[in-house]
Amino acid sequence: MGPESQKKVCVIDGQGGGIGATIIKKLKERFGERIEVFALGTNAIATAQMLKAKANKGASGSNAIVQTVKKADVIIGPVGIIMPHAMLGEVTPMMAEAVCSADAKKILLPLTQENLEIVGVSRLSLPQLVDELLDKHLFF
Repeated sequence: MGPESQKKVCVIDGQGGGIGATIIKKLKERFGERIEVFALGTNAIATAQMLKAKANKGASGSNAIVQTVKKADVIIGPVGIIMPHAMLGEVTPMMAEAVCSADAKKILLPLTQENLEIVGVSRLSLPQLVDELLDKHLFF
């Protein structure tokens, strides 16, 4: 499969990048080079952790996220990526708006440290949530 036919998947994370790294590791195990994974960190540490998990490309900060999600087929991350000022303030209003208004399919994990409860959501571990994401919500 050539690069022009690869699906572009943006994985967005902040703080230490552990959630994004877990997602990327499982994405690459499942789909290999059939997808191009962009690690988009709200900071350089998060991006570095996601690149270690074998993302194809990575970038950090508000403008990188705002510009890159426009080209994505799928955006994956914790629910905080659509909440201005989430992740201890790392998610800017511009980032949240760009994610919400992107044409890409958004798959959000109900992991949050914010003052937010999502009703009807099971309390699965991060690896279980990523397995569910791959098995039920992502098809290439």
